[in-house]
Amino acid sequence: MRFFGAKQMRAITMAAGLLVALAAGTAARADPATSQIEALDSALIDTMKAAKALGVQGRFHRLEPAVTRAFDFATMTRFAVGPSWATIPPGQQQALIGAFERLTAASYAHNFDGYSGQRIDLDPNVLTRGPDKVVTTHLISPGSAPVTIAYRMRDAGGGWKIIDVFYNGAISQLTTRRSDFAATLAQGGAPALITHLNALVDKQLKP
Repeated sequence: MRFFGAKQMRAITMAAGLLVALAAGTAARADPATSQIEALDSALIDTMKAAKALGVQGRFHRLEPAVTRAFDFATMTRFAVGPSWATIPPGQQQALIGAFERLTAASYAHNFDGYSGQRIDLDPNVLTRGPDKVVTTHLISPGSAPVTIAYRMRDAGGGWKIIDVFYNGAISQLTTRRSDFAATLAQGGAPALITHLNALVDKQLKP
């Protein structure tokens, strides 16, 4: 029987660890739900690097296509509005979806306003929850605690798209939106909510 020395065992252990890491990374990239998140993260980092030159309006226009591709805004808006969605005329439904989409892109443009060495790491462990998948990322900023961002995703008939976002394990963004929308809907229905969302977009995009 052959015995390995300490140096050989360390080399074998390191090689095994590298293989596990590579396998995990390959598994994450192989999962179809992760490609959307990788594309969104890439767009965010690229936009952050050019943030000052672009300005908030430029960041919005650069990020909007990536946000549109990544999110299922029809499903998200329907949930955020709640039971009254079925009573809203189709034209107003489309206006609400569009306003929610613009608000999401505007929020990214407003919040990701600079670059100081950040990166976004993709967790290789993709969770399955019923028909959905949860893809987790970690925003790493030098000198700051990592921010965990988890995306709940669903197959939207041809591709996986985001239907909810969780920051650092907190309550879902979509649940928060539903709570925020409720008072406006109760006071003025869909037209009031459309006006409210568009006003929030204007506020986020103010230089």
